Amino acid sequence: MSSDLAVSPISAAADKRQSKRTLLFIPIAIFVGVAIAFGWGLTRDPKLLPSTLIGKSVPQFSLPPVKGRSLGLSTADLRGEVSLVNVFASWCVECRLEHPLIMQMKSQGVVTIHGLNYKDQPDDAARWLNKLGDPYTRTGADINGRAGIEWGVYGVPETFVITKDGHIAYKHIGPLSAEVLEKKIIPLIQSLNKLPSPQFKPAEGAAASPRQVIQ
Repeated sequence: MSSDLAVSPISAAADKRQSKRTLLFIPIAIFVGVAIAFGWGLTRDPKLLPSTLIGKSVPQFSLPPVKGRSLGLSTADLRGEVSLVNVFASWCVECRLEHPLIMQMKSQGVVTIHGLNYKDQPDDAARWLNKLGDPYTRTGADINGRAGIEWGVYGVPETFVITKDGHIAYKHIGPLSAEVLEKKIIPLIQSLNKLPSPQFKPAEGAAASPRQVIQ
């Protein structure tokens, strides 16, 4: 064999050590990359993330009603009029904060409101509505959370404004407040209906802390 094609033992050993170092570096690099991505995700507030569903048709879904109610909730029910879909649960502390405002909207006839009950037990959901009041025209019992996934739900409460033709016009993450209703949601309802603004008058003291909204 020609001498210029031969590989010295020293060179072969060096190549072997380099290969080992490369193999050791790969999992470390992957770990560091995952750690950076995870850390970045923790710093991102989901309330500031834009919803990919804005302007799109509501997801395809069909849910039975909350226990004790007769009208379930489905895609077809969200066409024909401007409406709100409020995602709630009996175990959600912030849902209790916003509930008086939702009851006031119902009593004042501001807009049709439907409730999507997220990952709740049937008896707990029924008891919660019976105790605090039921402002919903229709309810959907999303016990396993699958419909919530289709809606892109980050957590509860969340509220969606739905157009007459069944498109998602707006999404609010967190408890509703009088400020959010008066400055964002009520004017949007007015615009979608092309009518004078509904006269919503929140009760004194009804001002859950406003959260970031998704437009």
